[in-house]
Amino acid sequence: MTPSSSSSPAPTATPAPPARHAPPRHAASVSSACAPENSTTPSAAARTEQATDTWKTRYALRAGIEGTINQALDVTGLRHARYRGLPKTRLQHAFAATAVNVIRLDAHGNPDQPAFTPRASRLTRLSQQRTTRTAN
Repeated sequence: MTPSSSSSPAPTATPAPPARHAPPRHAASVSSACAPENSTTPSAAARTEQATDTWKTRYALRAGIEGTINQALDVTGLRHARYRGLPKTRLQHAFAATAVNVIRLDAHGNPDQPAFTPRASRLTRLSQQRTTRTAN
């Protein structure tokens, strides 16, 4: 008996996998999502917390730390590791931290040196070039 002449039924198609997207929202859920916020929302509580002196002190500390990290990234190019392997990368980070400390010590001892200026975006540099060309 050959396989083509067997009396078994033909194979059926496999069922489709479930949809990967969320089901459509109904009108009731859309209207509640667009409702105006009242004073009991988490964002209102966060705004009142941000008005306190304790929060402002903590945020100032965080802003200073983020500024230091940003300076290290901009000055030393730490966005990408130059070497492979944890020991070499750790050494690269130690050298980068030392370089930032030396730059800050030099700036602290030299009042004539301008403060650290953040990196300008391409759009900002292009805008500055265009304004200097039109001014000439």
